[in-house]
Amino acid sequence: MASRAVIPEHLRGGIQQKNGQQGERRNRRALGDIGNVVAVRGVGNGGTKLPEINRPLTRSFCAQLLANGEANAEKKKKQGQQLVDVNNVAGVRKAVVHEKVVEKNKTEVVVVNPEKTPIVLDNVERKQESRKKKSASLSSFLTARSKEACGLARKPEELVMNIDEGSVQDELAVVEYVEDIYKFYRLAEGESRVRDYMGLQPDINEKMRSILVDWLIEVHHKFELRQETLYLTVNIIDRFLSMKAIPRKELQLVGMASMLIACKYEEIWAPEVNDFVQISDKAYVREQVLAMEKAILGNLEWYLTVPTPYMFLTRYVKASVPGDSEMEKMVYFFAELGIMNYSTTIKYPPSLLAASSVYAARFTMSNTPSWTETLKHYTGYAEDQLRECARLLVSFHVGAPEHRLKAVYKKYSKPEAGMVALRPPARSLLASTV
Repeated sequence: MASRAVIPEHLRGGIQQKNGQQGERRNRRALGDIGNVVAVRGVGNGGTKLPEINRPLTRSFCAQLLANGEANAEKKKKQGQQLVDVNNVAGVRKAVVHEKVVEKNKTEVVVVNPEKTPIVLDNVERKQESRKKKSASLSSFLTARSKEACGLARKPEELVMNIDEGSVQDELAVVEYVEDIYKFYRLAEGESRVRDYMGLQPDINEKMRSILVDWLIEVHHKFELRQETLYLTVNIIDRFLSMKAIPRKELQLVGMASMLIACKYEEIWAPEVNDFVQISDKAYVREQVLAMEKAILGNLEWYLTVPTPYMFLTRYVKASVPGDSEMEKMVYFFAELGIMNYSTTIKYPPSLLAASSVYAARFTMSNTPSWTETLKHYTGYAEDQLRECARLLVSFHVGAPEHRLKAVYKKYSKPEAGMVALRPPARSLLASTV
């Protein structure tokens, strides 16, 4: 606690000369009130008695005032008026405020002050309602008129489903970030997208690539690997072949090493190198597989985190018919037909191939409508953007029973795959011209 200041005598004399006797009494009285200089309240420095201070606002008076205000408030409360008690900061003075709504956004406030004099304040607007509403701009008005003239405003409203609503409690679903993740995938798929590279390969062609992918689908199914592993394997093969020309005799070796890398990246229990050597009927030795693995990783600069069609398929299937396993199998059937074909993989980006697989599957399963606003929202593609690729996928389905490469067809003709490949192809999509 700070000590009291000691005022020197020569300074006190200076103050007396400057302010005079009246100023001295005023200062002494104030100091006496706070107990700074005078020890006894009401006694001056020279022992003279100071005039008493008149304090009309006593505690009893405040209590009486409060009681009168509460009694008055009870009477007015019966008349539909709202009672508001207002306390000052020091907690000494109290007032009663009666508020009555007279018209919209305007009130009549009656304040009972300590002197019992009512003060009426009319036309007091509420603070929250006093903010002016923003008026519509001319540009928004013209935009609305333009949409109405073009018929866009008369489009039937279709609610977009929130496909992440049921996954809020699932931490692995990362609902807070999933939209940003897929936006990033759409931006990143252009960087890892493979361009036409067959012109750079003097010893292999598109048919050889299809044979290789068909064999890898059988190996993938035999090892019971994850779906992600297959799509990443095909992506690694295409990216490596677009960078380096290889002889025909090493094409299968490239496929084996690519699947080995994908297994190490995606699988919990990855197959060993000797497993791939055995499944290739010992066409290559262990050292060759490891050397090719090293060459692939060196050319790709260890860049393996790429958006494959599978990443988009999981999202788009969820937006199509959640919980329909048969529909999901049909989508993956079309997607694998697409990645096995060179022209489809090169021509269309992974997101478009995945969305077209969903569109072709919905057509095949006779789901109506064939493309919903929910799918359009989450895929970012309109129906007319998918029709060309979807027709190509349906044509693969039509020719799958007679095609020489039947790994995908046999895989999805089994009961564990729902036998979706045996369903009649969507020939109506091939015949449609719109």
